[in-house]
Amino acid sequence: MNRTIKKVAILGSGVMGSRIACHFANIGVQVLLLDIVPFELTEQEQKKGLTKEDPIVRNRIVTSALQSTLKSNPSAIYDKAFASRITTGNFDDDLPKIKDYDWVMEVIVERLDIKQSLFEKVEKHRKPGTLITSNTSGIPMHMMCEGRSEDFQENFAGTHFFNPPRYLRLLEIIPGPKSKQENIDFLMEYGDKYLGKETVLCKDTPAFIANRIGVYAIISAMHTIEKMGLGVSEVDKLTGTIIGRAKSATFRTMDVVGLDTTVNVANNLYKALPNDESREKFKLPKIMEVLYEKKWLGDKTGSGYFNMIRHEDGSKELKEIDFETFEYKELEKPKFKALEASKEFEDLKKRIKHLVNFDDKAGEFYRATFYDLFRYCSFRIPEIADELFRIDQAVCAGFGWELGPFENWDLLGVKETVEKMEAAGEKPAAWVYEMLEAGNESFYTVENGKKHYYDIPSKSYKEVPGMDDFIILDTLKSAGKVIWNNAGASVYDLGDDVIGLEFHTKMNSMGQEVIEGINTAIGMAEKSYRGLVVGNEGANFSAGANLAMLFMFAGDQDFDEINLMIAQFQNTMMRARYSSVPVISAPHNMALGGGCEFSLHSDHIQAHAELYMGLVEVGVGLIPAGGGTKEMTLRFSNAVKSGDVELNRLQDAFMNIAMAKVSTSAEEARNLGYLRKEDGITLNRKRQLAEAKSKVLSLNEAGYTQPIEQTDIRVLGKESLALFEAGITGMRYGAYISEHDALIAKKLAYVMSGGDLSSPTEVSERYLLDLEREAFLSLTGEKKTLERIHSILFKGKPLRN
Repeated sequence: MNRTIKKVAILGSGVMGSRIACHFANIGVQVLLLDIVPFELTEQEQKKGLTKEDPIVRNRIVTSALQSTLKSNPSAIYDKAFASRITTGNFDDDLPKIKDYDWVMEVIVERLDIKQSLFEKVEKHRKPGTLITSNTSGIPMHMMCEGRSEDFQENFAGTHFFNPPRYLRLLEIIPGPKSKQENIDFLMEYGDKYLGKETVLCKDTPAFIANRIGVYAIISAMHTIEKMGLGVSEVDKLTGTIIGRAKSATFRTMDVVGLDTTVNVANNLYKALPNDESREKFKLPKIMEVLYEKKWLGDKTGSGYFNMIRHEDGSKELKEIDFETFEYKELEKPKFKALEASKEFEDLKKRIKHLVNFDDKAGEFYRATFYDLFRYCSFRIPEIADELFRIDQAVCAGFGWELGPFENWDLLGVKETVEKMEAAGEKPAAWVYEMLEAGNESFYTVENGKKHYYDIPSKSYKEVPGMDDFIILDTLKSAGKVIWNNAGASVYDLGDDVIGLEFHTKMNSMGQEVIEGINTAIGMAEKSYRGLVVGNEGANFSAGANLAMLFMFAGDQDFDEINLMIAQFQNTMMRARYSSVPVISAPHNMALGGGCEFSLHSDHIQAHAELYMGLVEVGVGLIPAGGGTKEMTLRFSNAVKSGDVELNRLQDAFMNIAMAKVSTSAEEARNLGYLRKEDGITLNRKRQLAEAKSKVLSLNEAGYTQPIEQTDIRVLGKESLALFEAGITGMRYGAYISEHDALIAKKLAYVMSGGDLSSPTEVSERYLLDLEREAFLSLTGEKKTLERIHSILFKGKPLRN
């Protein structure tokens, strides 16, 4: 059956329902969002003389829920304008409308009787063959299907999004007892390609995969924490980004999610798993039980493992719970020898191996929690999944881990870790021993550039399915596909005569090594390949230029070196723009400063939907001088149409830079002018590099012609300069900006106006590059600029002076 999803009905407008509705709206789907009719009028409605029959009253619950979601931060929607794709209503009046919808998704309260009652009503109106799914987090599919028609059951499945659905990558697909395979295949593909999710096929077992493993890892770790006497700050220091987990680590995450959520899942699993060999681990330790009884549930109650104290003078003070007294105390500043020694390891895999094997309290904690989790996961196959890679996929996508349990086990060495696990009383399942006895010493291998997993039934390695559409740099590296590298960048053979450039500096900042990498990669591509893709699999595309070198030169007042450095940066950006082969950038997450400038100069941007892009140099007392100021002026000139008010259009571009505006999505980056209409957006980050490569090939096949530098950029001279300076002066007099802010803004205005020209004039790109470099150089001689750079480098926060 060839399905097309144009319209989706979401039944239930709570936190999850409204956010799922927003995410479907993000991808262009028309959404009908429904909820119950209120039982009573509010006091405000009574004062207005409204009745229960008034539409505004009948839709109050759904309207309020959606408006609350649209105001949430971080935003659930890419662009506020997309909210127009969502129509609201209620079950009593609007449920018959679902007959015109391609997919009906239930997202109501987690009670079987209420879900079954709603499904009974849905069946009266739903068109046969329409997809019907439930966003349950644990109610078995077979129980929800009871009493429903054959067609309903064949088209029914579980689609478990993780909250918030825009940001968390996991979508678990759970077949019902009679679900058609073609429907499950469709959901797996649709979630991947259109919703941008890591779609993981699950069995209909309690809590499915991610919550079964993730909640076990949390509760079991709590028992270890209690036993070892570790404190809140100590644990969060040990369990965050240092081991490739979420920045919010353990206790901060529970405060955000709500302790009650974790406790309810743990309690339900204890009841539902009488035969689980580790069932007792789901019992709450005292450090959770006491807080739960006190209703200190985290952010939703104002206090949890952490408590924000607000003093009368307006200041705030964060405190943590003391597990001995259960009173709040000053935040601890934990120090572990293992963590101090780990600073030399930039590579996550090497760092984890170091930490787990370190002989101190931190190492003891890691061994206890890692070995216990490895053992537990080994016993969950084939109970919750037939293939081990599904456990890694689900946990990583649902809980924000960079490496799954079996991937961590692999990097520690399966055989040697099993021996240590046995000594610690954590003996794994029999199939692990069978695998090792057969001479297979890892859960994953890379063969011919493709990732394979150990398949337990066949006792052999099989290719991880669905990977053909992805380009995984780590896999290519293992396959020997790196054809050039230095300390900050690597060039890969991506196949089909296309090469890829990866940055791998800290925060992927753009220093000398990266500049060398860009020039080398372009040279290689022009000589022997069809084009170049620039992207990486790090946390961010690039946080901008390497400020440390600039700070050193500026401190020494070595302006000749700074001039050469900026000229080289500008020339590199221009080389990317005017190469003889297509250069495609694939930015994701942060693409700031120089990272943004490189993207602006590529032939095409294939952006990830989650893109935080901007020219932020004013934050360090500078203006963009890697071609960013020139490029935004050029784009203004090219975009001006007959009848446009030129000053207004230029002012928009000026304000984006002067206010250091950063997009909160790729769609917003388009609105800000960083992405052009023809630039692409990829929802599934794993597909981004492959789609960027595809663009190289399509441009090449279309007969790519090397562009010519522009010499017809219209600048407005005194006309715009006077307007900008008047605005800057007004902002300064109103104390909205500092004196140094005003100086930077005037330098920026001068460049974007083309200088102090008497009338509008056409200038070249090189002319504007010289102006921006001159402005940049003059600002590096300012004391307050150096103070701003120093604050970023040594304090990690911006300074407004």
